[in-house]
Amino acid sequence: MANSSSVPPPVTYDTVSATEAKNFFGAVLDRAIARGGVAITKHEEVRAVLLSRERYEALLANQQDPLSDLTEEFAALVERMQTAKARSAGRALFKATGAELGRASVARRKKRG
Repeated sequence: MANSSSVPPPVTYDTVSATEAKNFFGAVLDRAIARGGVAITKHEEVRAVLLSRERYEALLANQQDPLSDLTEEFAALVERMQTAKARSAGRALFKATGAELGRASVARRKKRG
């Protein structure tokens, strides 16, 4: 198995047509395993890539967790909401009338430009 601690270098894949991939799948699969992958074309445009298991696992191992940045951002937001100033603002928000909320919204919009 390939070393999953680093992303494999970019590869220029051999290409096969979709028809060739369908008719000679075993040979195309062997080629993908040996070379890391094979690009499958349809009307001379690459439409898919068949990857070896090792290359696929290496790509997955190096994929950044898409939720990690959002998790950190959410935790920081929750922390900011726990301050006395934030609690006071929350209480004021729930006590405000519709007219007060409208004025605050217009004032904030003007401040932002």
